[in-house]
Amino acid sequence: MNGTVVLDGRACSRQVRSELSEQVARLRGRGVVPSLRILLVGDFAPSQVYVRNKEKAGMQLGIDVAVERMPGTVAPADVERVVDAWNRDPGVHGAIIQLPLPEQLDRHRLLGMLAPCKDVDGLTPASLGALVSGRPGFTPATPTGIIELLVRNGITLSARRVVIVGRGELVGKPLANMLLLRGERGDATVTVCHTQTRELAEVCRSAEILVVAAGKARLVTGDMVSPGVVVVDAGTNSVGGRLVGDVDFDSVAPKASAITPVPGGVGPMTVAMLLSNVVKAARTAAAASGS
Repeated sequence: MNGTVVLDGRACSRQVRSELSEQVARLRGRGVVPSLRILLVGDFAPSQVYVRNKEKAGMQLGIDVAVERMPGTVAPADVERVVDAWNRDPGVHGAIIQLPLPEQLDRHRLLGMLAPCKDVDGLTPASLGALVSGRPGFTPATPTGIIELLVRNGITLSARRVVIVGRGELVGKPLANMLLLRGERGDATVTVCHTQTRELAEVCRSAEILVVAAGKARLVTGDMVSPGVVVVDAGTNSVGGRLVGDVDFDSVAPKASAITPVPGGVGPMTVAMLLSNVVKAARTAAAASGS
């Protein structure tokens, strides 16, 4: 691993949060308290952990965070009433519908109900459509965090060949569109791979920057990457009680110029960029109201 840079998401996240803390203090000084509401339905263990982390991190910054916990058997109408109330409340700046949802709830319908100006997860059809059209508002936290981590570590994106393994709505699709935007955080040449991609290893070896978000433990191994590649592992898998990524770190790291660890890479940046969206929403709402 001589010469390989380990991209420290925890350190980068602390830097972002320090900047956000100053912004929150300025807003509160003007009488504006950034607020976040989180809808958590059911008792899915990973979601419980994710929500606790968001709640704790937000409160540490001085953001007003409240979680609406509902049973897994809740009726759709009851959930819709909560979302509608948040939309109408000017004191709510950002709102999240924690995924996944129980089967009786229509994810697409609920996300479609959420006001785009409060969609700090960047997952409503309006937010995703704005991104695809080249006029992004709020962007999903994980791909935003990936780009932020690379930029803050001095890794150039413009004109680079980026391969993304994974076409999911939370990471792969939005990240591809963000990297195609014009400017220093985009202008990349992007290839997206998925389960039907032939010769996956060969495509991965063409990457100058490789992002893996496939949801399969240690999918990418050392023989699938070229020397000097920058590797971003957005996977989280439990193997033998240990958290591992979608990249086999031990075999890939010696060939990489830079690589993210799991844990401690992309994860902390995801929470930081979510909070950044909340502060942005509060700032925009304050400007609109003249606060």
